[in-house]
Amino acid sequence: MNITEFLLDKFPDADISSDGADCSSRLVIVSKSFEGLSTLNRHKLVMGTLKEHFQSGEVHALSLTTKTPSEIV
Repeated sequence: MNITEFLLDKFPDADISSDGADCSSRLVIVSKSFEGLSTLNRHKLVMGTLKEHFQSGEVHALSLTTKTPSEIV
């Protein structure tokens, strides 16, 4: 599974960079979808989309950095 492609399908406006193998990745996700959300809620949003992949063991470790476009400037 390509985590970046999967997440781009769920967050089409996102700019996603990744480092590491698909089963154990470090991701930086910049998306308007995160506007108004705390860091915890941003992570919950992303992790919720990957829930089945964690349960199946397809993904077992993930480090997230989540930002809005205005936080990047």
